[in-house]
Amino acid sequence: MFRTHTNGDLTLENLNENVTLAGWVQTIRDKGFMIWIDLRDRYGITQLVFDQDRSSVQLMEEAKKLGREFVIQVEGKVIERTSKNPKIPTGDIEILVENLKVLNESQLPPFTIEDETDGGEEIRMKYRYLDIRRNPVKDKLIFRHKMAQKVRNYLSQQDFIEVETPVLIKSTPEGARDFVVPSRMNPGQFYALPQSPQTFKQLLMVGGIDRYFQIVKCFRDEDLRADRQPEFTQIDCEMAFVEQEDVLEIFEGMTATLLKDITGKDTGKFPRMTYDEAMTRYGNDKPDIRFGMEFTELNDLVKGKDFKIFDDAELVVGINTEGCAAYTRKQIDALIDWVKRPQIGATGMVWVKYQDDGVLTSSVNKFYDEASLKQIAEKFNAKPGDLMLVLSGDAFQVRTQLSALRMELGNRLGLRKGDEFAPLWVVDFPLLEWDDETGRYHAMHHPFTSPKPEDIHLLQTDPGKARANAYDLVLNGNEIGGGSVRIFDKELQSRMFDLLGFTKEEAEAQFGFLMNAFKYGAPPHAGLAFGFDRLVAILDGNEVIRDYIAFPKNNSGRDVMIDAPSAIANEQLQELFLKLDGDH
Repeated sequence: MFRTHTNGDLTLENLNENVTLAGWVQTIRDKGFMIWIDLRDRYGITQLVFDQDRSSVQLMEEAKKLGREFVIQVEGKVIERTSKNPKIPTGDIEILVENLKVLNESQLPPFTIEDETDGGEEIRMKYRYLDIRRNPVKDKLIFRHKMAQKVRNYLSQQDFIEVETPVLIKSTPEGARDFVVPSRMNPGQFYALPQSPQTFKQLLMVGGIDRYFQIVKCFRDEDLRADRQPEFTQIDCEMAFVEQEDVLEIFEGMTATLLKDITGKDTGKFPRMTYDEAMTRYGNDKPDIRFGMEFTELNDLVKGKDFKIFDDAELVVGINTEGCAAYTRKQIDALIDWVKRPQIGATGMVWVKYQDDGVLTSSVNKFYDEASLKQIAEKFNAKPGDLMLVLSGDAFQVRTQLSALRMELGNRLGLRKGDEFAPLWVVDFPLLEWDDETGRYHAMHHPFTSPKPEDIHLLQTDPGKARANAYDLVLNGNEIGGGSVRIFDKELQSRMFDLLGFTKEEAEAQFGFLMNAFKYGAPPHAGLAFGFDRLVAILDGNEVIRDYIAFPKNNSGRDVMIDAPSAIANEQLQELFLKLDGDH
């Protein structure tokens, strides 16, 4: 037996017991006549003591040869510490070591393996297996495990069945780019790694598995933004014989259960908001409703005053930052520079201050007198001490720009608190969006999303106005889950493919298996998928998903630890009938 206890177990209740422990040497404090060692494992730290008055000369010499991260096994007696450490569970005791065995030596690690490390992100990614020994990383992986357990327990109690779906599937051109896998047995043909098990879970509904879930790896070969991984994990779910309300009830229940487990509080009924309302009030379809700063539209007040920037704009809209009238000109100029960055793209920003003495002043005093500024302040429901910030331009662009500014101010003002949770359903998304470049419609979600029943007639007359029977679950300004009621009628599905520009032959080649399945009694069905990595991060008061993945990729999609992706041997390429040394 390598150990009788872990390094987080022992307390004064174990006093005078003979125990065997194993783990890694974290720190060594050598006073010559006495040596203390912190022994670490996944469960905690236990202090070991070697004492020249109570330990043999040979044992003291063996202890002096130990180094950081050596793997050792010790036998000894539990004794009471004279200098206790209340910060750790084992802080009242220490082990007077009687036998020491080195299981494996270690080189000096490239960074200190402690909660506060001296290792930068790149070096820690390269030696991720060492980084995992640190509590901040280890605890996040344990938290992820516990959340997965709770999800499985909740869904199992709701009669869901976990079913594995294939990882080697057929490539489709819709959505993000697929990762493709050449087939040696079928020269010139390729599998794709799934972006989602979408069609398979619909086939499971046809197969009578009326409640399915899977915690599943998905893959997207897309341009990486900050904190987005090429492989990610979904909680993938589908239900038969349900409508939208049934899906929302089940997964609101699951999310509320997770939130209560973490916060100890009931969240109550989740609020709901239509896509149009979210865009009007917050400028995006995943608003953070932990704080205000809702949009105020000003077209009716500011146009016709000879201020060309506003007169020429499709939309003039702003936010009220409460209590910020004391911002200096330098602080406001910094905000203006921030919105003018290429990532945001605004051409400028107008400000209006409602000073503590009740005086209103602005960056456009030349065009707007005191009475006009007062009307603007009233529209914002502003009070003395507030600062109003206004953007103008194309309606969609300016809402997007102002939304980014709102979120930035939320961060700067400390309004986006990791220990506060504000869930929200966003519903009634557009079904289709027009792409000028391709000259056709694209599905806002995916081609299998059903239009709202009352909007089906619009597919013939005005498809762009049709709303999707779709819903997203938003938490703290992040989309954590999304789904829709599916099309289960083959005629409606065929009409949708037509609208999306598929020829009959293309639709048959790519989705014929699904259309054929619909001929054999497909039930009404709907589903939803959670981004598990992001859900776990947010529930833990964080937004960096990489910290919750055991072996993540960097921002370039590379695994710097194993150096992947990498070239493969010519022999492998030849077996796969792929390009070889510049030849075909």
